[in-house]
Amino acid sequence: MRPAAVAIADYDPHWPDMASAAIAELQDASPGLFTEVEHIGSTSVPGLAAKPVIDLMAATASLREVRDHEPALARLGFTPHENGMKDRLLYVRAPDGARTHILHVVTQASWPTRNQRILRDYLRSHPEEAARYADLKRRLAATTAAPGEYTEAKTTFIQEATDRARRERGLPPEPVWEK
Repeated sequence: MRPAAVAIADYDPHWPDMASAAIAELQDASPGLFTEVEHIGSTSVPGLAAKPVIDLMAATASLREVRDHEPALARLGFTPHENGMKDRLLYVRAPDGARTHILHVVTQASWPTRNQRILRDYLRSHPEEAARYADLKRRLAATTAAPGEYTEAKTTFIQEATDRARRERGLPPEPVWEK
């Protein structure tokens, strides 16, 4: 069976509201667990075309403690997803099997230098780069057969933009795929 093609949608001005609602749910379900929660990924960049999946990143004092709160996360529809990353926990909300949200949980200590946050801020402040990224995403979605191929094909752009963003902040380059 052929994997589903990647669907890229025009920017939806409702995405920030969807992220805010999910953030409020997370904070209400587990008070004090997360020290920070933010909307990240392409849906967090105004005007950027994206897969219509809301990415969130949350910081916590201890990843181990988050595991104790998984029943509360599950009640919100966030289920653990193992993808081999060693420095974070990942949870996916996929009602009816279609992903709507991805929650990346990281340590508070790593929060300030997380590439996803740094790239988001860079694309927000460099609309010409966001437009280039949107064009690339649309081209790749039209020509790649599977989500993994699409993600791999974006890596050069993401790495280069992240390197520029980190350099603007006085940070050294770091690989974008943190596995």
